[in-house]
Amino acid sequence: MNIVAMAMPTYAYVDPTYFGGAEGADRLAWGLAYVFADGKMRALFSMLFGASLLIVTDAAEGRTPGPARAHYARMAVLLGFGMIHAWLIWYGDILFEYALGGMLVFVARKWPPSALIYAILLLIGWEALHDLISWRDLSILQQIATGPNAPADAVREWQKVVDEATPYADLIAEEIRLYRGGFGEVFAARAPMTMLFQSVLTINALPATMGFMGLGMLLFRLGFWAGAWRRRTYAGLVAAGAAALVLHVPLAAAILAHDFDPAFLPLADLLSLLLRPFVATGYAASIILLVRAGALEWLIDRLAAAGRMAFSNYLGTSLIMTTIFYGYGLGQFGQWSRAELYWIVLAQCLAMLILSKPWLAHFRYGPLEWAWRSAARGALQPMSR
Repeated sequence: MNIVAMAMPTYAYVDPTYFGGAEGADRLAWGLAYVFADGKMRALFSMLFGASLLIVTDAAEGRTPGPARAHYARMAVLLGFGMIHAWLIWYGDILFEYALGGMLVFVARKWPPSALIYAILLLIGWEALHDLISWRDLSILQQIATGPNAPADAVREWQKVVDEATPYADLIAEEIRLYRGGFGEVFAARAPMTMLFQSVLTINALPATMGFMGLGMLLFRLGFWAGAWRRRTYAGLVAAGAAALVLHVPLAAAILAHDFDPAFLPLADLLSLLLRPFVATGYAASIILLVRAGALEWLIDRLAAAGRMAFSNYLGTSLIMTTIFYGYGLGQFGQWSRAELYWIVLAQCLAMLILSKPWLAHFRYGPLEWAWRSAARGALQPMSR
């Protein structure tokens, strides 16, 4: 999902008609990404983040430092990495948000399942309510501003919404010029977006992110991630996830039918959010079933190695992609169509799958996992096997 925001003007991530192509293969690329990946992978990773929180803090019980010290040291270092990533490499950083969320959900690590379920429903429900209110308010504003005898203030406010989603040639050209420039120009283009991500967008997204972290913690406590459930239960979750994916198809069609109307998109976000837990758990359950069946071991081993180096692979991807697209690298920003970008995505995914396993054959951690652990523990950790 991130490739579009790394290679194209910002609003193209939301609306393919803004930039990068929205017909033929480009429309198909948007549709496949929207149905299978948009929000679902972020939800799954948030769930895994919550599970990993419990793995680390449970292991620290009865030791020095204890769970709180070990956890908050990790989150503080992660917050620092997130700030560096966002301000100096790519504005769409998720580490800052995860560090804040991790600091807050720590208090729930010993809650009973019933309390976790209640908190999950409240947190994800909060974002759902936010989307519902946004849809209602924007729909009313649109109706008033485009109706007869529209008040001037309503027209003015609606025009602000329209301007953000309108592909004005001069604004797109200026963004492309900056991102094809040197580090100073790129920083000037990136800084406002970084500030937006680390303020308004983080505040809006944090409740749902924490909700999915809580869901990962709940599933960890119930033995889901360890494959302890019955095969039939996992198969049922896979079926539910597949059904939720199918329901995304008419939702994508509705977005296209509304021509990415900014007054309609919050409703689409709401519906996608409600389907997201089923898709994410369905993806996880399918992997668990493969592992339990001993199927595709060559692929599972590669995925496991890439997962153990998730931090290095994440930041490494940002470094590689911004070097390809930004002006202080190859300057390819705005040069590729949406569909063409996924050849680069495929190459990067293959590189992670190919290189992670041999790296871990020689070293205990990925390079950034090692740096994170060393900084959090205040001492250099052994690296070589």
